[in-house]
Amino acid sequence: MRTYVLKKEQSIPISLDQAWDFFSSPLNLAKITPSDMSFVVTSDYTAETKMYPGMIITYKISPLLGIKMDWMTEITHVDEKKYFVDEQRFGPYALWHHQHHFKAIDGGVHMTDLLHYAIPYGAIGRFANTVFVKGKVEQIFDYRTKVIEEMFGKL
Repeated sequence: MRTYVLKKEQSIPISLDQAWDFFSSPLNLAKITPSDMSFVVTSDYTAETKMYPGMIITYKISPLLGIKMDWMTEITHVDEKKYFVDEQRFGPYALWHHQHHFKAIDGGVHMTDLLHYAIPYGAIGRFANTVFVKGKVEQIFDYRTKVIEEMFGKL
């Protein structure tokens, strides 16, 4: 199984407390996901719910041609105001390990997303990654960068 890596970094002019408060709320993920994915959190959480180790989050997504899929992730690690990790438990990937890192800097917060993912189905999966998946994943993270910048500004 081939594993792919995507790393994105962004600095925004808000406090570490504000960044952690926003990004550690599962419901805010839909706000920074492209609308064409029809992303909906189906877990029964409120806006006040914050991530914790062992938390299971379920979603409905439409990553391709409007076909709806179920996706489940688990928050496996949390070090408050430093990082959290979500890992897929059920969904389209053979592996999904996404680290979200936060660091206070002069004038704001520096955020780093580090994603390791793999596609099932051997050679077919590698072909799908080359033709479609890699571009789609990059598009999603580029969209997030843009929306986060619109919401919070840019350093």
